[in-house]
Amino acid sequence: MDRMLYIAMTGAKQNMQALSVISNNIANSNTTGFRADFAAMRSMPLYGEGEPSRVYAMAERPGTDFSRGAMMTTGRDLDIAVKGDGFIAVQGMDGKEAYTRAGDLQVTTLGQLVTGAGYPVMGNNGPISIPPFEKLEIGGDGTISIVAQGDAASSIQTIDRIKVVKPQLTKLYKGEDGLLRLKGGEKADADASAHIISGTLEGSNVNAATSLVDMIEIARQFEVQTKMMKIAEQDDERTARILRLS
Repeated sequence: MDRMLYIAMTGAKQNMQALSVISNNIANSNTTGFRADFAAMRSMPLYGEGEPSRVYAMAERPGTDFSRGAMMTTGRDLDIAVKGDGFIAVQGMDGKEAYTRAGDLQVTTLGQLVTGAGYPVMGNNGPISIPPFEKLEIGGDGTISIVAQGDAASSIQTIDRIKVVKPQLTKLYKGEDGLLRLKGGEKADADASAHIISGTLEGSNVNAATSLVDMIEIARQFEVQTKMMKIAEQDDERTARILRLS
């Protein structure tokens, strides 16, 4: 009896975890550069004294979907997208280098170049700072050029170059902050072949319709698990009643 109850209980618990992954994907279906997480279920034997006679369910986030999102032309000078499989290097909240596809850049009042989420963008020698400017352009190689405030339109000066990397996708993992990092904790080298498209943003790669179907399927599985727990309770009550009669 307890086997049936605990197997159903673990199945329901893991269904809830899978639902949280899919819910997060759907919530970020309009987030610039977002990469969806996979949700998978697998059997997990319970090891201990004796043979592993019980098998429970376990939900996993086995990886991240690195397929590309749709490109959207905005015409804004600070909007960029990376062509191909490259990533923009940023500084995470922990001060360490991380990577993203979100190119909705902004310049703070202190002149720091950051993403829409507020992460400083990395250049050749660390986070990029930009002096007051009249006009700003980002070249295909990531070079940032400006016409400084008060200068003539012809006096263009190069400030820095956005660091774009192309690490192997199998070496990347996504943290709780949504940024990608190398599994070993090291930094990826800048890739000179990476190409940036200015005035363009890459959207999320989440397919909202598919995610909704997955959510409905997992919700039905959760319902089956709760019914099994109820049946286990009823069987236990019937067994106790029979024992009392005997």
